[in-house]
Amino acid sequence: MQLLLALSRLGSMRAVADSFHLTTSTVSQQLAALAKDTGTRLIEPEGRRVRLTPAGQRLADHAVTILAAVDAARLDLDPDAEPAGTLRVGGFATGVRVSLLPILTELTARHPAVDVVISEYEPIEAFKQLTADDLDLALTYDYNLAPASPGPVLETVPLWCTTWGLGVRADAPDGPADVAAFSGHTWIVNSRNTADEDAVRTLAALAGFTPRIAHQIDSLELVEDLIVAEFGVGLLPIDRPAGVGVKVLPLAGPEVVLTAYAATRIGRSTWPPLRAVLDRLRPPQGPLPRPSWPRPAAQN
Repeated sequence: MQLLLALSRLGSMRAVADSFHLTTSTVSQQLAALAKDTGTRLIEPEGRRVRLTPAGQRLADHAVTILAAVDAARLDLDPDAEPAGTLRVGGFATGVRVSLLPILTELTARHPAVDVVISEYEPIEAFKQLTADDLDLALTYDYNLAPASPGPVLETVPLWCTTWGLGVRADAPDGPADVAAFSGHTWIVNSRNTADEDAVRTLAALAGFTPRIAHQIDSLELVEDLIVAEFGVGLLPIDRPAGVGVKVLPLAGPEVVLTAYAATRIGRSTWPPLRAVLDRLRPPQGPLPRPSWPRPAAQN
């Protein structure tokens, strides 16, 4: 197609061959192969020279757009290219707050051609969007008592972890919480992801009871409001500043740990815009860091 476009501009096979450092025979063979692929004559004799047929000229006109798109695709796929394009990120609110927002200002200043679009999803939703190729990056999480199963076409990188305790009213006794002592309480779990409920049910089973789950809430703020209003108890991060009227007790056992991940489709992480974000998200080697909570209003 490059040769056809050059012929439309230069007007002779010899000029095209010289331009591409080829023989005229090679140019002729390549144009014949292109004509076979398209199923139509592209060139015709004109005295001792050749010219494009009407169909050949139309294809040459298309070639301008086609070759420009090919060059853009090559640049987009080049891992050494300057990051450019729209990066679709979906994730749970705390992950977006803790991991993504702190790096966006520097990222967009350094790579202004990268446009980040953010959507809020719980892990199950994010995995589906990522598998369907409707997201480029998902920020997800799971618990040690309820591991996630991303799927065979996805890969994950752990970002940070945090220990969870039992959220109770501030006037409750201090000390490690014996989960069995709260068997008569109503429990609050997440509404859009089963991991939180699975972790609660596992804790309760180990303590010898079945929890009474009545409230399904995504916002950690709202969980705290329900706790203060004596509507139940629920798991909350220990190292996150608790709201007024709430405190988080460490569990007497077993430990509950939430780990946050960056999830991508296998083989996509070298795309420059995605790699630029992943390089900033990945923690240094060693134990996973604890999150730096931006404010008490953080949501899960």
